[in-house]
Amino acid sequence: MSNKTEYEVRYAVGQREVKGYDTTELRDTFLADKLMQLGKVYWIYSHYERFMVGSAVPTDSPLALETLDALKAEHFLDRRELGIINVGGDGTVVADGEEFALAAEEALYLAKGNKSVTFYSNDPAKPAKFYLNSAPAHHAFTNKKIGREDAKVLHLGSQATSNERDINQLMINTVVETCQLQMGLTRLNPGSVWNTMPAHQHDRRNEVYFYFDLDDGQAVCHFMGEPQETRHIFVQNEQAVLSPPWSIHCGVGTSNYAFIWGMAGENLDYGDMDSFPPNELR
Repeated sequence: MSNKTEYEVRYAVGQREVKGYDTTELRDTFLADKLMQLGKVYWIYSHYERFMVGSAVPTDSPLALETLDALKAEHFLDRRELGIINVGGDGTVVADGEEFALAAEEALYLAKGNKSVTFYSNDPAKPAKFYLNSAPAHHAFTNKKIGREDAKVLHLGSQATSNERDINQLMINTVVETCQLQMGLTRLNPGSVWNTMPAHQHDRRNEVYFYFDLDDGQAVCHFMGEPQETRHIFVQNEQAVLSPPWSIHCGVGTSNYAFIWGMAGENLDYGDMDSFPPNELR
């Protein structure tokens, strides 16, 4: 592993432990605040579903997807699949010689078995920002680019409840075949600030929210924890929160924003969730 790749390991903790956490412990355990480092590939290897959250921001030279010691594999994708969504300038991903051009908010699914993956920015002054999610894979499907026109779009919420939003389902089983990885991008309309309301959890899989397009000086208050024992984390632009299977996830911003959701676990049913209306939360 070169000095252009960094990673850390986050072990799983249960709800009993979290009840005693202070703000610093909560942030150290669940907040990903080192994403989108210029000229680096960065990963968090989570023990929730062995899910990995990361980023690659190539500038004047390309970046390689290198294997990590935690994987004990010759290549990163020997036993994994990878989802990529670009939230920066135009870029290109080359997987085993096949080139995929990715503009902002376009996605790429890379299947188990790819040996060489390289990230490029078209303009180093406006680098691509590749947001990365990875999960263990049992089968090699097919690499596939998912453009904006390929997404399945859901229009949910309303201005009256401050949660009018478009959910772009980029990697779900009606769009691309995956083993367990699912990803999408939700953008809130101006004047709307609440995401994922009513809040939900799904004990059958984890989920990670990556917040971006948040203006300077603004923040999102991300809510997590058990429905009757909630906690919150204030999140800045281009940071993410890891959500255990036992935790709800929802948030409210001081302005509108966008976020990427990624999850893996027991099944590929996007609608498999347990919802909790606002009046049931504590």
